[in-house]
Amino acid sequence: MEKKKRVIVGLSGGVDSSVAAYLLKESGYEVIGLFMKNWHDDSVTISDECPWLDDSNDAMLVANKLNIPFQTVDLSEQYKERIVDYMFKEYENGRTPNPDVLCNREIKFDVFMKIALSLGADYVATGHYCRKASFNNNGETTHQLLAGIDSNKDQSYFLCQLSQAQLAKSLFPIGELTKPEVRDIAAKLNLITADKKDSQGLCFIGKVRLPDFLQQQLKPKAGVIVEIPKTFDAYTEAAPTFANKEAELAYLSRKITYQVSDGKIVGKHQGAHFYTKGQRKGLAVGGTVEPLFVIDTDVKDNVIYTGQGKTHPGLYKTTLFIENDDVHWIREDLELAKGESLSVLARIRYRQALENAVLYRVDSGLYIQFSNPQTAIAEGQFAAWYLKDELIGSGVIS
Repeated sequence: MEKKKRVIVGLSGGVDSSVAAYLLKESGYEVIGLFMKNWHDDSVTISDECPWLDDSNDAMLVANKLNIPFQTVDLSEQYKERIVDYMFKEYENGRTPNPDVLCNREIKFDVFMKIALSLGADYVATGHYCRKASFNNNGETTHQLLAGIDSNKDQSYFLCQLSQAQLAKSLFPIGELTKPEVRDIAAKLNLITADKKDSQGLCFIGKVRLPDFLQQQLKPKAGVIVEIPKTFDAYTEAAPTFANKEAELAYLSRKITYQVSDGKIVGKHQGAHFYTKGQRKGLAVGGTVEPLFVIDTDVKDNVIYTGQGKTHPGLYKTTLFIENDDVHWIREDLELAKGESLSVLARIRYRQALENAVLYRVDSGLYIQFSNPQTAIAEGQFAAWYLKDELIGSGVIS
């Protein structure tokens, strides 16, 4: 009789990974539950909101109930080094990081996966709402990352940086289910996590007040908030004529630079690096007809530029650029050569509807041109592109 394949499930103490473990056991795998402890600085979590202790306890109770072995691994050192330090650095440079995407690439599907494989696992499984498919491609197996069936919960975006090697060893048992179905299964099994609400906030750290968290490293410093009018020159200028498509893309993706003299000072803030493009809350400036939105931050001179209303032209762009080093293809066989283009569906943030776009590969990297203008394209965020429901690549917006 063939030996059962061994799967190590990252049990987070939530309902999704609990049901993932159950489904794998049902389908005949040897299942082991592993809880990742990635953070234990309670000074920055909101104490009654999901500190890791409750989560690890819930994970253990689920493992007992499913009758699978369980242990905890402490990855807090790698997590601090690879995720937390990266976040501080990005915010300090006025960029908007996505720790969840990094966390999957660097922690769950790298550090954690290596531990799992060293424990003799054939696969690692998580409670992500996405699916995996594989097919034979000229004698090689090619793995596909597909969106989850539940379009409300699809989490493929968070896995946009995975590689073929990582996908080969991954399983996503709940990708074919909707969230209500997952809760239903957990309720029937009487799992403690059945009604537990979805975790919010940073992956693993729990519900962190981001400004408080950032203030541990990035010191507050007073600066001004400037409001830029909708009639600002750069928004109304006629586009030049372009020698070629690349020149047009470069123009459309350019960063507009603002100076304090381009608008009026409407308030003060405690540090430009605490704000991100598109942000509305936390500006504390009253007296405007429409609410103010952040359209740009200048961390060097510590100025926040804002515009009135969510239709302000400073918020919108059709085109973004990704440098060569930051372009990542999950489907390496579909990688574009210089001069090639490809029609895709793309998104620049989680939970955004997929939008029609075209990729253009040039010497220095990759342009994404959307059919419709996108709001608050923020440097440091990940853009991901799809063919139908398959995520084929991603990159960091530069």
